[in-house]
Amino acid sequence: MKFYRQIALAGALAILGGCAGQTPLAGSGDAPPPAAAFVLSPGDKIKIATYGEETLTGDFEVSPAGTIAFPLIGEVKAAGLQTGELSKALEARLGEGYLLEPKVSVQVASFRPVYVLGEVNKPGEYPYTQGLTIRGAVAKADGFTYRANEKRVFLKRAGEAGETAYPLTADFAVLPGDTIRFGERYF
Repeated sequence: MKFYRQIALAGALAILGGCAGQTPLAGSGDAPPPAAAFVLSPGDKIKIATYGEETLTGDFEVSPAGTIAFPLIGEVKAAGLQTGELSKALEARLGEGYLLEPKVSVQVASFRPVYVLGEVNKPGEYPYTQGLTIRGAVAKADGFTYRANEKRVFLKRAGEAGETAYPLTADFAVLPGDTIRFGERYF
């Protein structure tokens, strides 16, 4: 009997020893780091107001090239900028011989949609709303299917090459343009 215990203990130690050098899977940690600040990207719709100049006020969409076509000054880079940075860039360009001391305000009218895929009842494209979380995205997609793996989520941020797996224990923020995928459970 003592001999069997020693063999079982040796086997357990061998298995645990083999696992000690294993590196964790990519994305097996906590929630992704929060975005420092929202930056404009292609597909975002913005509202620009130039005070005192109604002809320079209106709705614009960031083009696939990352620019907006603004009256008088032409193409202006918008992608990668925060709204405050874009308003300062427009003020600088308008101040170069077009207006004296221009005041420009930039607001986001609508964000890029988010995509919820995989084992949810209604996969598809959904409008982004500020404060949207992973669990909110599941609710928009009418909940999980009976086959869904409710312990892990795959997230692809807009502009990233691939998706990363995260535990679903952390309820983290979704950003405009994110693709969220829920896999199938095996048991």
